[in-house]
Amino acid sequence: MTTLLHIDSSVLPGEASSSRSVADAFRKAWEEQHPEGRVIHRDLAAHPVPHITAAAWSAGFTDPSERTPEQAAAFGERVRLMEELERADAVLIGAPMHNYSIPSTLKAWLDNVFMLGRTAGEAPSAKGTPAVVVASRGGSYAPGTPREGFEFVQNYLEVVLQGALGLDLEFIVPELTMAPTNPAMSELIPLYEVSRERAFADATAKAKALAERLAA
Repeated sequence: MTTLLHIDSSVLPGEASSSRSVADAFRKAWEEQHPEGRVIHRDLAAHPVPHITAAAWSAGFTDPSERTPEQAAAFGERVRLMEELERADAVLIGAPMHNYSIPSTLKAWLDNVFMLGRTAGEAPSAKGTPAVVVASRGGSYAPGTPREGFEFVQNYLEVVLQGALGLDLEFIVPELTMAPTNPAMSELIPLYEVSRERAFADATAKAKALAERLAA
């Protein structure tokens, strides 16, 4: 039985969120290929994970027999999150751009699962796990655009998810999502619609391809 770890971080609900909508399309196609599979869904906007505290951080460098009750409790939550990542056959992450970067709730999740000597380092425990990130954004930060230098979502996640955690990473990038609601961007609506259609098509295609790859 395959397991998909699905993480949402958009503060917007349902179809109001491009990252949620495209991720849902991926998940639907995945479930059609894996009707007996399991999906672990973490909605970080509705149920945020704890931000890293001194106790949660220091516990990782303290012998279990010497941890304080506070350290043990905080580290226990980190272990649960790390185990979810390690046991997943695939990972799906909705990562909308918030003020040029990822939502703080997603950063908190990453801080919890990032542990040198276990999930990160020379032999990451989830190395090779396929991961798809839906990185939506209100404008465009693609190479050659005026705001190319403001792109801190894909660049950051490539370093953390692929470089440090060793995940097999792919991106789906719905862009210009503010065009339909921002009068100043009205002329970009056709480009937004093309990007949206491509994102949904990519989500379905990647989900099916990944399902076939894991079944092989």
